[in-house]
Amino acid sequence: MSLNDRIKPLRLIAFDVDGVLTDGGLYLSDSGEEFKRFNSLDGHGLKMLKASGVELAIITGRTSRCVELRARNLGIARLYQGVDDKYAAMQSLLSDMNLPHESVAFMGDDVIDLPVMRRAGMAFSVPDAPQCVRDHADYVSQRAGGHGAVREVCELIMSAQGTLDAQLAPYLER
Repeated sequence: MSLNDRIKPLRLIAFDVDGVLTDGGLYLSDSGEEFKRFNSLDGHGLKMLKASGVELAIITGRTSRCVELRARNLGIARLYQGVDDKYAAMQSLLSDMNLPHESVAFMGDDVIDLPVMRRAGMAFSVPDAPQCVRDHADYVSQRAGGHGAVREVCELIMSAQGTLDAQLAPYLER
């Protein structure tokens, strides 16, 4: 089955944060406040993907107020933070949404992501992930985490599902 054929049935994609939605760097102030750098291109890609009919979720092992704010800004209501077992979180999400594994994708970058990546209908990763993680990905982005990798995957999904042109049309009509 081709990559496009495997992408077509996707109805949900969940993302890790550090190393996927960010470059993986953790910035901590002296007071312990955590800062993260998000990519605006990724953000707009997520908004277009959601508008095309694919649901979005974030499943991350860390807990951070800035991730909560970013998810709210992007309209991502399904936010799971402080998760030790990402596969269990994904199982709960699939049960709540009544979706089969084949209709869900996950994008991760480290070994903690492998249990969910190995069972999702599609697994995406980034080029700077460890080799064992990339070996279990169906697609490894050309762009690095926090530097457009998520946008690349969003456009890949929309292209395979035939929705990319419709999402780009409002920007090309003027």
